[in-house]
Amino acid sequence: MTGHRAVPGPPGTDAPAVLVRGLRKAYGRRTALDGLHLSVPHGTAFALLGTGSSGKTTALRVLAAHTPADGGRIRIAGYDPASDPRSVRDAAGLLSRAPAVDGRLTAEENLLLTPRLRRLPAPSARARAAGLVEQLGLTQAAAVPAATLSADLRRRLALAVLLAGEPEVALLDEPTEGLDAVGRRLVRGVVRDLAADGAAVVFTTRSPHEAARLADRIGVLHRGRIVAEGTREELLRLVPGGHIRLHFATAADLATAAGLFRLHTAEIDPAALSLQIPGDGSAGLVRAVLDVLDDARLVPRRLSVRSPGIEDAVTALTTAPPAGRAVPAGRAAAGGETRGDRWRRHSALAVTAAALLILALSAQAGPRFLLGALPVIALCAVPLLTTQARAGPRRRRDAPSPDRTGPP
Repeated sequence: MTGHRAVPGPPGTDAPAVLVRGLRKAYGRRTALDGLHLSVPHGTAFALLGTGSSGKTTALRVLAAHTPADGGRIRIAGYDPASDPRSVRDAAGLLSRAPAVDGRLTAEENLLLTPRLRRLPAPSARARAAGLVEQLGLTQAAAVPAATLSADLRRRLALAVLLAGEPEVALLDEPTEGLDAVGRRLVRGVVRDLAADGAAVVFTTRSPHEAARLADRIGVLHRGRIVAEGTREELLRLVPGGHIRLHFATAADLATAAGLFRLHTAEIDPAALSLQIPGDGSAGLVRAVLDVLDDARLVPRRLSVRSPGIEDAVTALTTAPPAGRAVPAGRAAAGGETRGDRWRRHSALAVTAAALLILALSAQAGPRFLLGALPVIALCAVPLLTTQARAGPRRRRDAPSPDRTGPP
């Protein structure tokens, strides 16, 4: 355990420890966060899972009041980073990927400089520092300058400094990146202990398996937005592809089994004598299938189960077409022609044909006939010209900007 009990929020509040609505942040033309929504209660470990360019680090820096937001509503432990950054920094600790420790000082000296420990009596502060050194496996490095430590140990020391502040909200940017097996085990234990002690932990990771292993809830971050959020089981239910495959000894057994499971999505493979039944691959589904076969006195020769993994879920969620970027229904293909385009093309042909016909008739009837026909030609052309004028801005508005990296 971390040895402290986090106090949830400022007095009189029961709001989530982290509350974010519509967070936006851009660097020039590059959109880092595009309408991020987030809610993390006290006592919860929340994983922001995404690639290296999804906006994870930017999100943590904004939440820690280290980087200003361009828009949106943010509350960290009840405080607004824009109007009260000092209170946010007192309540929240940020572990960045560059360890923020003084290389000239030892591990113990770095810890004793933490404001919270400096307010304690010297014996208590030293006892607390010694406990953190032991907890994160820094005992042998406690008396040497931090600059001489390995990257792994400096990372653990930076986490110990964060813990010394007893944060109500812990913001950890890829906390196990670059650590050895011992370091990963220790840091994972810290994450669990912080949440068990009542703190809200928001950590970033590029590993779906680490997110599933450590987090109570996972937010899949893609192009600055959370495209899906839930527990591991909830995310897996969003992805199809699980199934049970039954192999039989004879074609007659296969035909009988296919009649028992009359599903239009079931797949029969006569050559392999197998029947594939879609599902989540859970133990409950397997048990139900075997019960049906048992009632029919059918015994499969072999049974295999495939369940979509967390990596499958993340891949499916982050490779789907971005919301709002679907091709319009009237467009046959990329670069194809809309119904409006066809209407304008056909109208132009009709007006051109009518004009040629009138000119031909005027050649026989004389100039007076032509003067009388000109208003008719103009009247036919006005709707076409008006539609064309409206289509120009619409095309420019619908065309994707080459500089835009985030979703619309």
